[in-house]
Amino acid sequence: MAEAASGEDNTVIIKKYANRRLYNTRSSSYITLEHLAKMTREGVDYKVLDAKTGADITHTILTQIIMEEESNGEQMLPVNFLRELISMYGNSMQSLIPHYLEASMENFRANQTKLAKAFEDSLGNNPLAKLAEQNMAMFRAASAAFMPGADKAEPKAPVSGENGDLSALREQMAEIQKRLDALGK
Repeated sequence: MAEAASGEDNTVIIKKYANRRLYNTRSSSYITLEHLAKMTREGVDYKVLDAKTGADITHTILTQIIMEEESNGEQMLPVNFLRELISMYGNSMQSLIPHYLEASMENFRANQTKLAKAFEDSLGNNPLAKLAEQNMAMFRAASAAFMPGADKAEPKAPVSGENGDLSALREQMAEIQKRLDALGK
């Protein structure tokens, strides 16, 4: 088929006809720019060919997808960036810009992945969970000291390895309560 002839078995061939319709040769169905945007987000490799001439028009179609996304959704490309990009056309540095933008996007993706992994790792170790557990133990102790019977209404959760500290904290809170009671008289 057209895919085998192109030598790229993983690449989906999309044909664009003069009537502006896009035809997916793999699924044998007509698709829209929205379908192509979804395929792009899913990482599907595709090539768009002009059905009449066979010319590769993938770049043009991807640009159309960006235009559609920018006009229909939340804009991602700032106006100043677009102005700078347009000003680079015809500039002596024009040939370097595509490579620079590709490298920048690759670095952005790599940093995004590293940040996500670091965030997951920090939740895996969960140092905040221990802190939250200690805070809850102190809160329960304070509740028990200031509101007699509150500790009976709510079941106590054992604090791992800190039962001695919790008992000492309760004793201190009880002592503080006695002093407050004495001051109030």
